[in-house]
Amino acid sequence: MEAISYKVEAFEGPLDLLLHLISKHKLDIYDIPIVELVDQYIAYVKAMEKEDLYVASEFIEMAARLVYIKSVSLLPVYEEAEELKRELTGELIEYRDCQLMAGKLSQQTEGFDSFVRGPSELEVDYTYTRLHDESELLKAYIAAAGRKLRNLPPPVEAFREIVAKKIVSVSSKIKSIFTKLSGSGKKGKLSLLMSDAKSRSDMVATFLAVLELAKSRKINVVGEGADVDIELLTDDISEMNSEEWE
Repeated sequence: MEAISYKVEAFEGPLDLLLHLISKHKLDIYDIPIVELVDQYIAYVKAMEKEDLYVASEFIEMAARLVYIKSVSLLPVYEEAEELKRELTGELIEYRDCQLMAGKLSQQTEGFDSFVRGPSELEVDYTYTRLHDESELLKAYIAAAGRKLRNLPPPVEAFREIVAKKIVSVSSKIKSIFTKLSGSGKKGKLSLLMSDAKSRSDMVATFLAVLELAKSRKINVVGEGADVDIELLTDDISEMNSEEWE
């Protein structure tokens, strides 16, 4: 067994010291070599006395107990020594288990005694302290004004031309075509009728009116392209349902 190195540490009691020696020298706690352990224990207690440290009576009592177990174990019949050894082993195992459990409980409760202080209220100074050139301020104002104008709805003037346009009804063009053909010998050219249109709406209404009259067999359309001839086939269009073309 290696020689003891005298580095005196504080132990809670004799069992704590014994566990330290068993762990340090890698002894079997279930089969403790009492003779070797006694020598280590006595040497440590003497080292404590040499350092003028207070040695509690329980350490002295354990030393006497170990010496007794050692002396009994040297006898030819040492049943009592085995019983005392088992008793000491049980106490050491129980003390070791208590230490392990205390360590686990300490880990689980770690941080419970810590408190976090809430944030301190800070006084915020909202005074704008940056300095800008006048040209930068002007550019920023123009950019902001431009964004505001882009978000505005279009002005009324943008729709005035669309709203002001007159919508020409197909029914009015049917009557107009009938009147023109009746006054020109019941014949005419499609190109002449289209040339009289004053707007896109007028032109579309004229073309739809010609189609409706041809569909209703009120006129006869002959030819292709712009030289199409139109011939009136009836003198009465009153039976046509003009309400569909309003």
